[in-house]
Amino acid sequence: MYDVLIIGGGVTGSAIARELSRYDLKTALFEKGEDVCSGTSKANSGIAHAGFDAAPGSWKAKMNIRGSRMLEELSRKLDFPYKRNGSLVLCFDEKDRPHLEKLLEQGKKNGVEGLEILEKKELLALEPALSEAVVCALHAPTGGIVCPFKLNIALAENAVVNGVEFHLKEGVLTVEKADFPEHAEGYRVVTEKGSYETRTVVNAAGLYGDAFHNQVSGEKLHITPRKGEYCLMDKKVGRLVSHTIFQMPTAMGKGVLVTPTVHGNLMVGPTAMDISDKEGVDTTAEGLDEVLKKAALSVKSLPKGVTITSFAGLRAHEDGDDFILGEVKDAPGFFDAVGIESPGLTSAPAIGEWMAERVVEKLRVTKKVEEKRDFQETRKDIPCIASMDPAEAAELIAENPAYGTVICRCEKVTEGEIIDAIRRPLGARSLDGIKRRTRAGMGRCQAGFCSTKVMEILARELGIPLEEVTKAGGDSRMLTGGER
Repeated sequence: MYDVLIIGGGVTGSAIARELSRYDLKTALFEKGEDVCSGTSKANSGIAHAGFDAAPGSWKAKMNIRGSRMLEELSRKLDFPYKRNGSLVLCFDEKDRPHLEKLLEQGKKNGVEGLEILEKKELLALEPALSEAVVCALHAPTGGIVCPFKLNIALAENAVVNGVEFHLKEGVLTVEKADFPEHAEGYRVVTEKGSYETRTVVNAAGLYGDAFHNQVSGEKLHITPRKGEYCLMDKKVGRLVSHTIFQMPTAMGKGVLVTPTVHGNLMVGPTAMDISDKEGVDTTAEGLDEVLKKAALSVKSLPKGVTITSFAGLRAHEDGDDFILGEVKDAPGFFDAVGIESPGLTSAPAIGEWMAERVVEKLRVTKKVEEKRDFQETRKDIPCIASMDPAEAAELIAENPAYGTVICRCEKVTEGEIIDAIRRPLGARSLDGIKRRTRAGMGRCQAGFCSTKVMEILARELGIPLEEVTKAGGDSRMLTGGER
């Protein structure tokens, strides 16, 4: 009998797991992928939104503001990349100035600090690469950028260290209400590998959150996958702009942005198209062309031929256009964290904090729940030789020569870092797992040179044949043929 079962190992589920790990509870998380951060959380803008875009009083507004204020301290405690670079929302027509002023007032109501409208001369002095067509812009100094993979993984690793069970490659099939004579009401959760009993369930299943909600509630939800396509550009143009550059938002989202990343690249995107396929993460020539054309409206002379990769992500858009958070009225003990689209990444720490409090409050009705005295609130990331002080790097290499062997030349990732990524809690089990933890394969050549060596290290460390090494788990084996 578990106290809490969490469905979904994205950034929301992992944030909830981390906050629940503060308490003396038996908690488990189920993720159908071979790794955490393998769904919506792995493919997004990496933007820490300031909070001016959400409607005042909405869950999006409340969680965005709280999450934005939590991220800087959390980045220090859990050791993931975060930078408060500020954001600009561009206005290209004087007729649209009232819309920008509305965003300003809305942001103030939400509690966003430091908002101001800058005129053209100030903007071009701040960001010389902006289009000459810009009239004015909303400046939000509290906007930021974050590594979405590192944030998700840091939350999950910290939860594991503090006692939460993570069941990877174990998708949930059904959730049903159940009566347990010794424990009163609860739920039976059936997965691909077994059946589990629990007092409470937290539904953080992303695009599939509506399916699990609808299994236990008469009040139905509907989630639409909203696809966004992106282009990631080489680091040589990573300083073209220093702020995150937005265009005026529309009903479909915040529009195409141009932003630096915490790792020094330049990223543009996304598109916004509602589709029916919840696994439809293919990119299209039309979508990527749209991204580049719209981005060029914001930034003059946007460089061509420097895109090193493109990708698509899916946002879980619920029909009510807001996050759905809390205990389901007709399903006591079943908690939703559903419809977590933008600004979901920014909001995740706040959602985790809020949801854990609600779940603990529920459990305390029938059992004693205490906070752990030995809760470990900090975590150290994998050492990064490329960004280390030379003296510090030399000391680490002297202790472990594997940190002196460069495997990924583009990102200067060493064998020691890759081994660390495999051996640490929730260690990497695939090329993508290594990539998200170390950036091996994320550089200009996109793993063209390092993938074979990374495969050899994975096979050696995991004790598996080279033929069983995968790109992203499942059937995504890198090698085919040969003797069986």
